Amino acid sequence: MNAELELTLPTRTFTGLERMRYETPSGGITLTGYIVRRLHKTALLEGITANGKQQPALALLQFGIYALAAATSWGPALYQPDFGRPGAVVSEADPDTGALVTAQFISSSPHYTFHFEVRLPDGGLIEGRESITGTTVGLSGLGMPAPSTFTYSSPDGYEASAVGTINSELAPRLFQSWQIRGYGSLQLGDNQGSTGRADLNRSGLIAVEATTPDGTRLRSRYQMR
Repeated sequence: MNAELELTLPTRTFTGLERMRYETPSGGITLTGYIVRRLHKTALLEGITANGKQQPALALLQFGIYALAAATSWGPALYQPDFGRPGAVVSEADPDTGALVTAQFISSSPHYTFHFEVRLPDGGLIEGRESITGTTVGLSGLGMPAPSTFTYSSPDGYEASAVGTINSELAPRLFQSWQIRGYGSLQLGDNQGSTGRADLNRSGLIAVEATTPDGTRLRSRYQMR
């Protein structure tokens, strides 16, 4: 059986100039601090604990949407955050939900590697890691591929994972500032036997799909902008 689901997610935008002013404020920010603010999209996780108890595959879709959204920025590129030094730790609560987000700069060689955790108000925990492996040059712009992992554990024992490579890209625009955007895919899985995939394209569309142990296939979409 196939089903297209409409997840109840925030209607507010996480893209555009105002969002970029939040993620890269005028006073400057380190790359570690930027990652913390980029992860401040935890409103996308509201209701995930209940979904994990009642409809685990639905929670897996929701988790995949958050992971891709939280791994990317969308809007005018205002400036390059300062790289800072390995060992740096930044913690800051998401103003929308109160979730405490912490990121640590692990190493700068051979790749820039960061560990992060998101402590949700209901006791849920997301942990992850990303490594920026370098810069690529293509017709679409300058790319920065980052192999990434996310794990989620709920207070009720539901667990999910997302693993893949997400690319941040600086794209030129005629007579305007460069645009930052993302694209990539994540393989999804949970401890209830569901598997799936989440894909983000350069137009900001996230498409997620999960297959339950009985073969039911669920799909949903979320438009970043």
